[in-house]
Amino acid sequence: MKTGHTARPKLFIGIDIHKRSWKVHCATDLSSGRTFSMSPDPEGLREYVERHYPGHEVSTAYEAGCCGYRAHRSFEGYGWCSLVVNPADIFRKGKERHTKTDRIDAQLIARELKDGRLEGIVVPDPEREQLRSLFRRRNDLVKDMRQIKSYIKMQLLYYGIKVPERYDNDNWSHAFRDWLDNLEFAHPTGKEVLESRMRSFRFIDREFRDVSTQLRKWTKKHYKGDYMLLRSIPGIGPIVASGILSELGDLRRFNNIKQLAGYVGLSPGIYQSGDTIRHTGVSMRAHRLIRSYFIEASWQAIRTDPVMQGYYRKHQGKNVKSVIVKVARKLLSRTLAVIKTGIPYEIGVIA
Repeated sequence: MKTGHTARPKLFIGIDIHKRSWKVHCATDLSSGRTFSMSPDPEGLREYVERHYPGHEVSTAYEAGCCGYRAHRSFEGYGWCSLVVNPADIFRKGKERHTKTDRIDAQLIARELKDGRLEGIVVPDPEREQLRSLFRRRNDLVKDMRQIKSYIKMQLLYYGIKVPERYDNDNWSHAFRDWLDNLEFAHPTGKEVLESRMRSFRFIDREFRDVSTQLRKWTKKHYKGDYMLLRSIPGIGPIVASGILSELGDLRRFNNIKQLAGYVGLSPGIYQSGDTIRHTGVSMRAHRLIRSYFIEASWQAIRTDPVMQGYYRKHQGKNVKSVIVKVARKLLSRTLAVIKTGIPYEIGVIA
């Protein structure tokens, strides 16, 4: 009597991806496999698998990082099961926590993949991924703006030049810029330094405005429905709405507010040992950029929405930072609700 295989053999590939090379570990369902280095080329890995593991059902995994999702999309194009995982989700036991090499990382990823303990992150489609890059470019320009402003103020302080009280704020009006342009120094070199920094400031300011305009325009054009729903919520402005749509993607993928709050980092941290329970503040695992935007938006929300203002006043007297985090979570809950229901938020309606 002839017998045949009842299932295809399985191949599990863990990859530690870097710019110039990959460290790859291949393990089958029957053996621990081998580790090798190769050039960073998905096609080269496909040829290797076809040559050494023909007929295998292939699963791959690698850590999210600077090399993006090109390899993941290539692997899925080959018909493989591919995961991009959060580096914090790779379990390490014992001495593995104190020893780190590319070889060990590839072996750990393959082991976790083989044991079924890995869960991949949500990989955005190319359009939303590049929109996210535009949003992050805006945040880079915000940092650059703060830095150049600090340099200019530092130069004024160093030379004992006092800024007039009417200009001494974060809003650099055109009048203040003209005042800086007209400053005189004892020697022309000091003036040249200030003029150079003002040229940098004006360039960054122009880039910042252009990128912000493009971000708002693209989001409103291509995600208009969700964009307008988010804009109906007090505190959610054009940039925050664009950031939510570019960084978090389609919020409908979250089943409930608990999942979304855990992803953003607005869920409470708890430590329990026996009868001792200690709250450790907000979770350390977070999307820090979006969390900061929600906290900033919460300050605006309590100024413009009576319900939010009443919620804030109810907790008055407590730690202000803790209270504003509570408001941010409530704002996050509203954000999910309007997207899920498709109904714009109405000011004054309790949600």
